[in-house]
Amino acid sequence: MPTVMVVDDDVDLCGMLEAFLGFEGFDVLTARNGSEALRQLHERRPAVILLDMMMPVMDGVEFRLHQQREPSLRDIPVVCVSARHDARHTAAKLGFAGFLSKPFSLDAVMVAVRGFCPASP
Repeated sequence: MPTVMVVDDDVDLCGMLEAFLGFEGFDVLTARNGSEALRQLHERRPAVILLDMMMPVMDGVEFRLHQQREPSLRDIPVVCVSARHDARHTAAKLGFAGFLSKPFSLDAVMVAVRGFCPASP
């Protein structure tokens, strides 16, 4: 079963995505900020990461810069998830694999995730 990591400080959104993706047959890891996500990535490797841009402790940009510097992590695709008006430009500049604008539909989440997990249920 493919693993998806959701990194977002919004507890309700994380819970909703964890339940939805779990129901769709994915194993789901969650983290509340980029620092927590980096720690988890050294233990488990997801097929794709859904990453919020605005979080405390370590935001999405900082996480992405750290990820790109670590050879063992740099090839994990990351989909930027944000409501910021300039996020699409930032995501393109930092080489994100995709972009979801908040608010998003669950169908859009599935399209993004299945693009990196084609063998998923």
